Amino acid sequence: MNTKSAAAAVSSTVYGYPRQGPDRELKKAIEGYWKGRVEAPALRETARALRRDILRRLAESGLSEVPTGHFSYYDHVLDTSVMVGALPERHRAAVEADALDGYFAMARGTQELAPLEMTKWFDTNYHYLVPELGPDTVFRADSGKQLAELREAQELGLTARPVLLGPVTYLLLAKAAPKVAADFEPLTLLDRLLPVYAEILADLRAAGAAWVQLDEPALVQDRSPAELNAAARAYRELGALTDRPRLLVASYFDRLGEALPVLAKSPVEGLALDFTGPAAANLDDLAAVGGLPGKRLVAGIVDGRNVWINDHEKSLAVLGTLLGLAERVDVAASCSLLHVPLDTAAEREIDPGILRWLAFARQKTAEVVTLARGLAEGTDAIAPQLAANRAALALRAGSSLVHDPAVRARAAAVTEADGRRGLPYPERAAAQRAHLGLPLLPTTTIGSFPQTTGLRTARADLRAGRIDEAGYEERIENEIREVVSFQEEAGLDVLVHGEAERNDMVQYFAERLTGYLATRHGWVQSYGTRYVRPPILAGDISRPEAMTVRWTRFAQSLTARPVKGMLTGPVTMLAWSFVRDDQPLGDTARQVALALRDEVGDLEAAGTSVIQVDEPALRETLPLRSGARAAYLDWATAAFRLTTGGVRSDTQIHTHMCYAEFGDILRAIDELDADVTSLEAARSHMQVAGELAAAGYPREVGPGVYDIHSPRVPDRAEVTALLRKGLEAIPAERLWVNPDCGLKTRGWPETRRSLASLVAAARSLRAELSGSEG
Repeated sequence: MNTKSAAAAVSSTVYGYPRQGPDRELKKAIEGYWKGRVEAPALRETARALRRDILRRLAESGLSEVPTGHFSYYDHVLDTSVMVGALPERHRAAVEADALDGYFAMARGTQELAPLEMTKWFDTNYHYLVPELGPDTVFRADSGKQLAELREAQELGLTARPVLLGPVTYLLLAKAAPKVAADFEPLTLLDRLLPVYAEILADLRAAGAAWVQLDEPALVQDRSPAELNAAARAYRELGALTDRPRLLVASYFDRLGEALPVLAKSPVEGLALDFTGPAAANLDDLAAVGGLPGKRLVAGIVDGRNVWINDHEKSLAVLGTLLGLAERVDVAASCSLLHVPLDTAAEREIDPGILRWLAFARQKTAEVVTLARGLAEGTDAIAPQLAANRAALALRAGSSLVHDPAVRARAAAVTEADGRRGLPYPERAAAQRAHLGLPLLPTTTIGSFPQTTGLRTARADLRAGRIDEAGYEERIENEIREVVSFQEEAGLDVLVHGEAERNDMVQYFAERLTGYLATRHGWVQSYGTRYVRPPILAGDISRPEAMTVRWTRFAQSLTARPVKGMLTGPVTMLAWSFVRDDQPLGDTARQVALALRDEVGDLEAAGTSVIQVDEPALRETLPLRSGARAAYLDWATAAFRLTTGGVRSDTQIHTHMCYAEFGDILRAIDELDADVTSLEAARSHMQVAGELAAAGYPREVGPGVYDIHSPRVPDRAEVTALLRKGLEAIPAERLWVNPDCGLKTRGWPETRRSLASLVAAARSLRAELSGSEG
């Protein structure tokens, strides 16, 4: 492409942008509001200023068209529930009394009101709030948020495109409300929902929107004929409206497959498709259906989920092919840039040469603009950018950080026997019961305890040089003493050291393994005001020295009760990092598993009898298309077994998972061959316990009885009721009692009260079941 393209003017755009601000201003303002330190008008002004800053940045980057409506105080799916009036009945009065407080009550709950269930957004680490719907749900249009944010862009003189979650995906993400029959299908409400979308589209057109984007990522999953027919009907009806803007239906994260001809034939004016990763198959699929004659194609060619720079020459080749498949081809990131950090310019501690390999949201926006210009004007117009891009890609490919021959040789020597325990589970279980001597319904926590201001200050003091390593370790030891003492007083049976030394369950390990890069400001939203800094998995992985033994051994010296060693598993180390894209994920997982296997062996040698290897991301990393799942689960479960396969039979291996639809991976959970599995269950009312029982799961299980993502403190009666429900599915001999997840985000007062309820409920039921005091 050395000559100017004959295509019409090419637009550049993105679908969304990080919400938090450069210094996480949104998080601080919202949490200040929750604590009563920030008034509602100040919170709204902070949000408005952040939105205007995003719009200015996008405009200054050279984008032709900016998105609106993607900003959120908590979650865009919850915002959609508000937009269509789908409020849970229990929250309706709170919303009517105060819209902002009611919104946060739906997100977080209150002492009186349970929150909406939360689960993972497709195969990302972002969590959305699950809509609760039923046969009596009445939808009502509320265009206020969308209109206000569109107006903000218009006031800056920008060409804006409102972005809405599409009606089909919204219903497919929803669940039956409490007290509604479990087999209720929210998609049956489509005919009731479409007029509400029609009203909102009319409002946006009246406000000056030329285009509106409707996101339908659920259509990249395997869909039944009935679901595809529903999508066809939805866009036939919305496309037939006369009072509406032009419609751009967007999908991302994978190929559209059988949904592509459905949308291609619909009377909408444009489609936005992902052409990265597994979604690259959209190129051949699009050609097979005859392209999109007469329609706009927005090509998601810059990876919106990972942090590596785009290969401009490859992308331009794809874009050149697409020019013949649509009336107009525009350039975009593959999905919302919500999933990547804000700006590499803030990372002053990463080697500048390595930083050239990386692109965060701001850099990805610039890449989109560059590619759009190259597509419209020819490669000569972007010759300097192409040369710099080629040089950076070559430097990465040849870096010694990326390739370690010793690591590769060790991974190549792994055998299947390395991933198998010495005895089958029933014999191991008997040995572990004899060794540990635990009571019926043993109580424990998932691992972390509240991260206090004192702990965060200690880490900041160490980084700033205000204290030395010895002073820092003394503070950590004091914190561990308090955590262990509290657990003994509370009556927990298996203790943890509380993870006081850990900044994050992935980052802590990444900082101690070769091949990883850590960021200082690379924050990404996980849910609500919870932001994480995913490390960057840049090269081959090894463990130079022990990472957790020192603190676990110290905690065990303080008590006669067993203290769990706590590790993050290989799949989660990948899923919650930005992974390398130059080798198969299974190869990377094997390298991480070998490093963790060394740590497991050192923990056992130090006298640790219970070792937990957390895999909360096992379900979220499941490919969206069923055809790719078997291969993924094979290497994922093999990596876990490689991590844990070398321990003695009387060493008890735990794992933990949270906030996912576990029914999809029950066989894989069994394949992990862990002795005890703890899972989130409080918000989903013990649903997973029944699923495990129905699948004949034979090992010990700890379905959570305390929802740690809500400030609610469960009382003894509530915990007891959940445990009784669990006991209906899981025999008492195999049932553990624990919270849903770690307690890092909770405060000490609520932690103390909640764990008191947990222990009291367990002891009461233990006495009831055994006929004696537990």
